[in-house]
Amino acid sequence: METINSKPFLVRVAIGDEVPLIISIPHCGTAFPSEIVDHYLAPQVDSVDDTDWFLQDLYNFAPEMGITVIQANYSRWVIDLNRDPESAPLYNDGRIITGLTTTTDFLGDPIYMEGMAPDQTEINRRLASYYWPYYHKITELLNERKAKFGNVVLWDAHSIRESVPTIRAEKFPEMILGNADETSAHSNLITAALTELRKGYHVNHNDPFKGGHITRYFGNPAENIHALQLERNKNLYMDDKERLFDDERANRMREILKSTLTQLIEGVKSL
Repeated sequence: METINSKPFLVRVAIGDEVPLIISIPHCGTAFPSEIVDHYLAPQVDSVDDTDWFLQDLYNFAPEMGITVIQANYSRWVIDLNRDPESAPLYNDGRIITGLTTTTDFLGDPIYMEGMAPDQTEINRRLASYYWPYYHKITELLNERKAKFGNVVLWDAHSIRESVPTIRAEKFPEMILGNADETSAHSNLITAALTELRKGYHVNHNDPFKGGHITRYFGNPAENIHALQLERNKNLYMDDKERLFDDERANRMREILKSTLTQLIEGVKSL
């Protein structure tokens, strides 16, 4: 467990020449603001299980490619940056999925001490303090790149366990590229991403995930902003128990990610 009093996000700025692509990693955070950490069950906070572990390490190459990365500091249990701020469901097919300020983990176990779950006043405070600052920073970064290049891509990075029975009975495919049923990005960019990713992995397209709120909120090809979400199984870059970072697996994935992002950068410049 980590408690901090600071910004809810960290920005790793581009080292190389800037390119028209921004990476968002909204679920890698493990910290809890000191003002609310005591509201949670201590064993849960000590493990923070529903985390996209090590994704910021997987994408450590991005700044040298000219890509700026924004990553969450706070756990998604504080507030989920990839959910609708009004708690509108992302899917209406009956699947169980954690909400904006979830009171349980993915397995349905409680995360709060009795009587400490946030009410609407507290939810509004978390939106103002932790949620919207992340969105405002993404907006700023996208507008900077759009002004410079004309078009920009937002790559929203996620990971998930190979199996989460409460969400899906069968195992997940290795990767899932989501783009809100091809509405959040230009078709050329979608094709380029799928082509490159499939050189190394089995990749589903918008099934079972179509992209979360970040992809749907920012993706607007008519305004020259293109958003794609990549979900991947954790054991593709972690060990089989999905606990430890695996350098060999991570390096294999990095090569595919580098080629995919390069294709997107070149593709968005030609739109």
